[in-house]
Amino acid sequence: MSTFALVHGSWHGAWCWERLTPELESMGHRVIAMDLPCDDGSASFDDYADVVCAALRNCPDDDLILVGHSLAGNTIPLVAAQRPVRRLSYLCALIPIPGQPFAEQLTDDSEMLHPDYPHGLGEKDSGGCRSWIDKELAHFHLFGDCDEATAAAAFERVRPQASYPYKLPFPLLAMPAADSTYVVCTEDRMVNPDWARRAARERLQADLVELPGSHSPFLSRPRELAELLHGLT
Repeated sequence: MSTFALVHGSWHGAWCWERLTPELESMGHRVIAMDLPCDDGSASFDDYADVVCAALRNCPDDDLILVGHSLAGNTIPLVAAQRPVRRLSYLCALIPIPGQPFAEQLTDDSEMLHPDYPHGLGEKDSGGCRSWIDKELAHFHLFGDCDEATAAAAFERVRPQASYPYKLPFPLLAMPAADSTYVVCTEDRMVNPDWARRAARERLQADLVELPGSHSPFLSRPRELAELLHGLT
């Protein structure tokens, strides 16, 4: 048995893992998920990592697999810098560059994200947060291979995402020396699969695994994702 810590990305919460969790538990694993303060305009990625570490306070060191979806690629390395982990699993994830603000990556690397993003998002609110306001574009980018009912239900639960952590230099001088796997979803319409393959090799030296589907396989194909993650144990 392993413990999977499931760390959500932008706009989401622990709710997004609700279909994956019973699949992993049916395979004998323990699952821990948490809500990150993504709608807090003063919270940094270090603060996100502190929330994860608090949720894992009683977790043994030798069986922990951290799964970071999308923006959580900026959180799970910080967790691994604070405590031992068995493996980092980057799921359709954005990979930080030590010392560089994520906002600079968004500006400098035009191949990282789908070219139509961020259409579908509203303007920043008073707390520096942005929310999805266009249901169809959210479906296209975030929930591309989900059925209409699943995508609509997920759209009702997404939260605002603060831009504050994007402005801060990534605090590590080097990525943690942990075994890593990168899961590419081949029809991802948020994180460019070609960019992901290249960055996973160059920045992480990660094992590369491919899964059919779009950006949220925990909703569209939870059994397949669970089997893939089970294979990492």
